[in-house]
Amino acid sequence: MKKKVLALTLIISLLTVLSASAGGGGEKPPAAEKPIKVTFFHYFSGTLSGGVDDMTKTFNAEQSKYILVQTPVDHEAFKTSIRVMLAGGNPPDLFSYWAGARVQFVVDADRLAPIDDVFEANNLNELFPPAVQQGCTYNGKKYFMPLTQHFVPFFYNKDVFAKAGVTPPKTWDEFLKVCEKIKQAGVTPIALGSRERWPAQFWLDYPLLRTAGPEYRAKLMAGEASYTDPEVVKAWELWKTCVDRGYFNENPNAYDWAEASAMVGNGEAAMTLMGTWFMQLDESIGWKPDVDYDFFPFPVVDPSIPDVAVGPIDGVVLPAEARNPEAAKQVLARLADVGPQTAFNTGSGALAPNKNVSDSTYNSLQLKVKALLAKIPNWAFNYDLATPPPAADVGLNAFSEFLENPADYMKILRETEVAVQKALAEIE
Repeated sequence: MKKKVLALTLIISLLTVLSASAGGGGEKPPAAEKPIKVTFFHYFSGTLSGGVDDMTKTFNAEQSKYILVQTPVDHEAFKTSIRVMLAGGNPPDLFSYWAGARVQFVVDADRLAPIDDVFEANNLNELFPPAVQQGCTYNGKKYFMPLTQHFVPFFYNKDVFAKAGVTPPKTWDEFLKVCEKIKQAGVTPIALGSRERWPAQFWLDYPLLRTAGPEYRAKLMAGEASYTDPEVVKAWELWKTCVDRGYFNENPNAYDWAEASAMVGNGEAAMTLMGTWFMQLDESIGWKPDVDYDFFPFPVVDPSIPDVAVGPIDGVVLPAEARNPEAAKQVLARLADVGPQTAFNTGSGALAPNKNVSDSTYNSLQLKVKALLAKIPNWAFNYDLATPPPAADVGLNAFSEFLENPADYMKILRETEVAVQKALAEIE
């Protein structure tokens, strides 16, 4: 009997100790703080998804105070939907955007918050090269945190070039000869998929920059020059020469950029004028950079014109009406770090804006792009990022119409000039 009483006493004592250790008789351990959610809407989707998933995972793994919650939106739909969200006063905490005229447009509409304090507190002005810095500053303030720097050259199928007995051209005359040889070999020289309009813009960008130069082009984009000027007509006629000679695939407006790029991959076409996001298709096409394909810059037309590289810079901006602006600023600062920037740009084809990202993260073609850009003195955003959005829409429509009716190019240019000036006047 005594043994039973003793055992019962021990059990009661043990339960009392366990109850106290569970918090019944002592202080409760502090609850872990929940991470602050920061919402991020972006256009990195579909064939243009880049490394946004890897960047988000890296950011969330490197710290625990904030959690970045991303929402991808269709690339084309994003251009309209984000402006609707901003106008409705219900934006996400952060959203991706294209440096240049698109950011300028929303800055001028007082839809974005400046982030100079983020740059200053984290010494970011020392982190980005001049071409990237150009895309960060608007009206004298910082509004843009860069994520990628892309470049637009010709990507070409090395096997097709070899079988046609041609090498990458350096001048426009050489380029036309290369196209003719490839055509005679039974292969379409140039693939273009302009269903979403924007892929055609590079065929005005480069001919205009190579003949009239960056200063004139900037005036045209700002509405200070006319689409009927001799400079624009000359550039357009260079493009028309390639159309008239049958160097493009039939019905470019029926294909998107990835479908046109696949034509190069399967040997149906020899080359395409496209951004370095082209490299995102390596796995789907089934080839390797520098082995199956390479690139060359748009040929020189007038050697007296200074060299210019064309391409977009993607980044993140802070809406003026963001719900968590301080948390969003902390996230912005961390997105400039080596970890997230490396994660985003590895395999995307782009160069990371952060100069401290290791070259070891790039493939051989990305390293070639980096070396080439270091030698080119001027940088230009592509047409739809250098022109105010309402006017850019007019131009993009004109490019599509030209590909349908190339013989009407002068009529298209006259109508474009009228419509662009009207669009610019409505902005003011």
